[in-house]
Amino acid sequence: MAIDHLHTWIHEIADHAGEEVTLRGWVQKNRVMKKLVFCVVRDGTGICQAVITRGEVDDAMWERAVSLTQESSIELRGIVQADQRAPGGYEMQARELQVLSPSVDYPITPKEHGAEFLLDRRHLWLRSSKQHALLKIRHTLERAIHDFFHSRGFTQVDAPIFTPNACEGTTTLFETEYFGQKAYLSQSGQLYMEAAAAAVGKAYCFGPTFRAEKSKTRRHLTEFWMVEPEVAFADLDDMMQLAEEFFEYLVGRSVEEHRDLLEGTLDRDVSMLEKVVAPFPRLSYDDAVRQLNALGHDFEWGGDFGSPDETKLAEQFDRPFVVHRFPAAIKAFYMGRDPQDERLSLSMDVLAPEGYGEIIGGGERASDLAYLEAQVEKHGLPPEAFGWYFDLRRYGSFPHAGFGLGLERMVTYVSGIRHLREAIPFPRLIHRLGP
Repeated sequence: MAIDHLHTWIHEIADHAGEEVTLRGWVQKNRVMKKLVFCVVRDGTGICQAVITRGEVDDAMWERAVSLTQESSIELRGIVQADQRAPGGYEMQARELQVLSPSVDYPITPKEHGAEFLLDRRHLWLRSSKQHALLKIRHTLERAIHDFFHSRGFTQVDAPIFTPNACEGTTTLFETEYFGQKAYLSQSGQLYMEAAAAAVGKAYCFGPTFRAEKSKTRRHLTEFWMVEPEVAFADLDDMMQLAEEFFEYLVGRSVEEHRDLLEGTLDRDVSMLEKVVAPFPRLSYDDAVRQLNALGHDFEWGGDFGSPDETKLAEQFDRPFVVHRFPAAIKAFYMGRDPQDERLSLSMDVLAPEGYGEIIGGGERASDLAYLEAQVEKHGLPPEAFGWYFDLRRYGSFPHAGFGLGLERMVTYVSGIRHLREAIPFPRLIHRLGP
């Protein structure tokens, strides 16, 4: 039978010092001594230690307290007391205890477990302190993304997930049958945001995207979340500034709201995050190539940066930095050309230090119809799938620019973790479709 008393969430417990309250949650750990049981309870909003004293409760309750197992769901009633030695700074002197549902042989114990073991039990692994902290930080970043763009007059425009065409190239598409025709899972909402920018001026979409890249690195997922702003009458310089200010805002909000989780649960060096202040250092692709070779890191002009190249460049900076004007040959068909050098595109990447690499990528879009038609043909893309996209250049073409930020990459950077698979609640990897 449930305890008949006012239920209190643990994150509100400081407001109830000296009062009798009811807590509901799960047993994180239970330490049994001769005359005391220290039960640490979590309810998703925080943790609280409940103390059960033998002789102050009846024998039946004492036996229930002694036999509590990890992750059993319980209900407690008792007096809240301030105690700096207790987790969270408060504890409960429990007077009543009910076991709502026992947990028998919970598979994730305090010992070390392998990655595959934990991923197979991701639905349970989420309950651990570290994973809980990552969920909270991801939530804050998502909220901050919307707040940032809302404060700057952007309109959120949702892009479709089923699309008739490729955006980033045909080799990484998930194909599906769509009522007798081919469709693909979206690689990006960018093309649709270009249409939206002509309607609302400043648009952004935020949602899941899919890449059928057969990669097993720590920096790849087959399903991930991306935010993509697009701005009418903006150029490459505008995008670099917007991206820097956006990056600074997201990191700042995370530190402001979750310093305790970052420094405590995740052991993140917050001083590195506090250096994220716009404007960031900027260097051209040409300068980046020269810098790599000067550092003894052989790199041939014309290639795209891999993780080792990004890491080497990042060693020269203590904060994020921007590389701009990459070779047009390694960028998507829609990227504008640099009028000062036709070999180069009006593109940019924002890279994070400490080995995290690219977090943001974008640039200025091509606005000339004939050029885009030629690029689609050059990239081997079906022109009939881009008829609607070409219309954007037929009817009032305009200069515009935008970028994409990978949410999971930002979560890893802010949190100081190394694998994207922990930055999303239920990761989808090349050989993983569950749970």
